[in-house]
Amino acid sequence: MKRVLFGTTNPSKVKRFASLLASYNVEFLTLSDLQITEEPKENGRTPEENAALKARFYGQYFDTVICNDSGLYIDSLALTDPRQPGLHIRTPGGGRRLDDEEMISYYSQLIHTLGGQVLAYYLDGIAVYRSGEVYTFMEDSEVARHSAFYMVDRPSEKRHKGWPLDSISLNRNTLTYFVDQGNNKYDTEDELIILGEHRKRLIQFLVKSLGVQN
Repeated sequence: MKRVLFGTTNPSKVKRFASLLASYNVEFLTLSDLQITEEPKENGRTPEENAALKARFYGQYFDTVICNDSGLYIDSLALTDPRQPGLHIRTPGGGRRLDDEEMISYYSQLIHTLGGQVLAYYLDGIAVYRSGEVYTFMEDSEVARHSAFYMVDRPSEKRHKGWPLDSISLNRNTLTYFVDQGNNKYDTEDELIILGEHRKRLIQFLVKSLGVQN
């Protein structure tokens, strides 16, 4: 059994990666399990760079580490617009860290000023630290474009712990909230093909960089 530290306190992130590696002998530990409270400085320019910074930082506590970092991008805002979330999803504008409900409130208000509905997408970076080496992976722009979704200013009453913005995010084809039961977020044939290929590449990266076997 391969024991891996996931450098996060977000249970939804752990659940996602546990699902990706369900066929492999991997046991995930969290920062809480090891009582790690220190946090790295995330001053990278991309999600991939930030994930690598975090992986190397937490590598001082454990031999094998996975870290994930995400950027949120609103299509109608320029990348240089100070309102663009980018790498600061939980700390918009470089301010204090928001909890889940504060995030829902902040982004609902921002989207309201932009007309009540915007097209947005996430860009994910993943890094693995193993025995002193860091390996990285970031989805390409094609995947990001095909996974675009709507964000709206009217939150659902439902919540996904650790993923608060799912309560204001809609499948752009069905216009149903990400928190709705049975909503797979992607449902067209092209989306499913691209998502499937991306998932395959991600699993291959994780298996190789972690050195695990099924």
